Order: sequence, then C-alpha cells, then structure tokens
Amino acid sequence: MGGSFLLFSYLLSVFASLPSFTVVKADSDLTRPSFTPINRDLYHSSDDLIEQIKSLVHRHPDKLTVETIKAGNKGYTSEITVVTYCQSRKETDDKSKFRILLLIYDLRLVIAGVLDRLFIVFQSFGQHGRELITSELALRILSILSEEQFLPKMDRASLNGTLENVVIKVVPMENLNGRKLVEEGNLCERRNGRGVDLNRNWSVDWGKKEKDYDPYEENPGIAPFSEPETQIMRKLAISFDPHIWVNVHSGMEALFMPYDHKNRTPDGLPSQQMRLLLEELNNVHCHKRCMIGSGGGSVGYLAHGTATDYMYDVVRVPMSFTFEIYGDNTATLKDCFKMFNPVDHTTFKRVLNDWSAAFFTIFKLGPHQIDVHSKAAVSSMDKWVSIDEYFDGYLMGRRNRYGKKMEVLEVGMQEIRTYFRLFLLSSVLLLFMFCSRISKTGRQIVSAIPI
Repeated sequence: MGGSFLLFSYLLSVFASLPSFTVVKADSDLTRPSFTPINRDLYHSSDDLIEQIKSLVHRHPDKLTVETIKAGNKGYTSEITVVTYCQSRKETDDKSKFRILLLIYDLRLVIAGVLDRLFIVFQSFGQHGRELITSELALRILSILSEEQFLPKMDRASLNGTLENVVIKVVPMENLNGRKLVEEGNLCERRNGRGVDLNRNWSVDWGKKEKDYDPYEENPGIAPFSEPETQIMRKLAISFDPHIWVNVHSGMEALFMPYDHKNRTPDGLPSQQMRLLLEELNNVHCHKRCMIGSGGGSVGYLAHGTATDYMYDVVRVPMSFTFEIYGDNTATLKDCFKMFNPVDHTTFKRVLNDWSAAFFTIFKLGPHQIDVHSKAAVSSMDKWVSIDEYFDGYLMGRRNRYGKKMEVLEVGMQEIRTYFRLFLLSSVLLLFMFCSRISKTGRQIVSAIPI
C-alpha cells in the first residue's frame, strides 16, 4: 500500500513538471506570423492592376493612350507600362499628332498654338516593390481622369475645366520585377529584379555612400542608369520634358522637394514656388501632418542618385517632388507590408481619396505657379540633349508600336545619325573655309589701297 502511494505520488510529480505541453493553444502568439500578409481584398496583383489599367484605356481612347516599353541588358529584362492623358485627343487621332508635338517640343522650337498652352505632368508610382499602395493610387487617379470615378465634392464641369490644357503621363508600376518578388513572399523587397535600388541608380551624385549605407536597401548598381527601368524612365523624361515631376512612395507622410543628396533646398524663386504649392497640399489634403522640405534635410539621411534630383538638376523640371503618402510607425521592421501600406479598408480608402485629391489640386494650381512658356526660355543651352539620346528616345517610343519593323527603322536611324554628324562636320569645315577666304580677301583689299 505504501509502495503504491509512493508510486502514485511520483507520477503526480512527473505530470506536474510538464505544464508547458498542456497549455499551448493553436492560436497562441507562437503560431501567429510575425508579419502582416498582403490583403488581397484591398490590393490588386501586379498583373491584374496592369490589366485593369489597359481595360480602362481601351474604354476611353478619346482621352487615354497606353504603351508598354521593354528594355534589357546582360540577361535581365524589364517592362514599364506608360499611360498618357490628353483631352485634345477628342477630335482627331492625336496619337501621332501628340507625339509630333512632343518631338517638336523636345527640339526646343518655339511654335504658336496648342503646344504653348500645354501644362505637362509626369508621375511615377511603384518604384519600390513593397509600396503597393502607390500603384493603387495610380489606378485611382486614372479612373478619375477617365471619369469612371469622381472625387468627393468635384463635379464633371470643374474636372474638365481643370484638365483642358494639362497633359499627364503616368507610370503606374515602375518596378514590376521587384513587385513580383513581393507578391512571391519577400514583403520587404524594395529593389528591382536583380537587387538594385532604382532610386539610387540615377546620375546626380551617384554612388556616394553615407556612414549608415545599407548595401541591401540602397544598392546603386554598377553604374548610373545600369538598370533597364531607369534607362526607360530617363528617355521618357527627356522626350516628355514635364513642368512637374512627382515620384510617389510610402513609408511616411511627407512632401519633399529637392535635394535628396544635400541638406538644403534650391535657391531662388523655384524653391519658393515649390514650397508654396506643398504648403497648400499639406493644409488641404494632408491635414497638416506631412513633413515639408528637402528630402536630404528632412528624412534624416542623404540619398544619392535619386530620380527627383536628376529631374530637377538635369532635365530642369521646374517643380520636382517626392511624395510619401502613407506610413505606419507602429509596425516592426520586419512587418513591411503594414509599415508601407494600409491594411484596413477605412485607411485604404482615406489614403486614396486624400492623395488623389492632392494630385488634382496640383493639376489645377500648377499652371498658375509656373510660367508654361518659361520652360523653353530658362537655361536653353542646358536643355539640349545629344543627338544619340534624342534618337534613342524616338526609337524607344516606336519600338512597341511597330514590333519587328523597328529593326529596319533602327538601321535607318543609325544611318541618319552618321549622316547628321558628317553634315555638322562638313558645315563647320565649310564655315571655316569661308571665313578664311573672307579674311584673305580683306587683307588683299587693304594692301591695294594707296597710303
């Protein structure tokens, strides 16, 4: 009996020492993921979003055009979908007309008529793969431009009046390959498909590394414009020559102007104009929550080789901005989807409404902030691009339109380049010979005059 009691007591002590095996629940913190997954009820997949945009353009050919531009090098390829909005397409087939206007404008010929009245805006979304909300904003803006959706308190007459002389080029998903990696489960990926940060791959102050440089987050690539995505964007910017550039990101709420690689803003009137517009956006649409200033002076670190600095310093875009449209500072560093994107329907809807309204304020106020005609007059010599870059932009715009026929066209363009260079060289030589002959003739005349 005593032995049985001792055995029973021993068994009780053994079971008492195993509480951890009996209290774990299936829904405990140990079984929950440490990150927030993509909310598929709110966010489109990359393929679906691009398809939605192309369908939207197909339904509104009088206002919208779309093209997919492809590029690649060293075995890596990428593609960028570009949507252009222009009301002047209504009466004629303006696809060729509009492109001709762009070409004429790129050559800096000052002409009268509709071109001088156009106010041109260039917007890029989805430059970093993990920032899904930015591409959703692009779709929302295009839906409003096509009049399939409307902003609260905005009527159609007001919308059409605002956009009558505005041309808008939208890149809804600049970094498609990086976005694919995010959709496959790498929710913190911001780089492109071969590990380069596209917002460090531009040429202004490229490659400089700060003390807190993170090679995973900020890999600038092997050279400026080493990546097909930035090559495409550079050619678009040069050919389109916008008055306003906006690079849309998420991670915080901010309205940045140049510079990213300096702890200061530009000097003079352009800086004042940019700040006035940003303050209006902050008061009306950001509810005074947004940080305003230079990216380098406000965000806490300097960024080198960014798109906005290139647009301002090289392309000479009068108003060059980086918008940060959302950020959740309560999210952990590993919970990237929650950190960069709204995860509930209410916040998702608020962000899209507030920031799409902000863009339409830009479309309305921008032409009044900038002298549209000044683009051709200010720093005109700095605005010229090389004949190679010009023809590259021309060819790029037609490659997807004509397919295989482009091989013949490219050969022809190469010959044109060669003949153009020979023409310039021969013109210079003829001018030199003419001036030399005039000089000799003048000396002979002088010597024949009696003293």
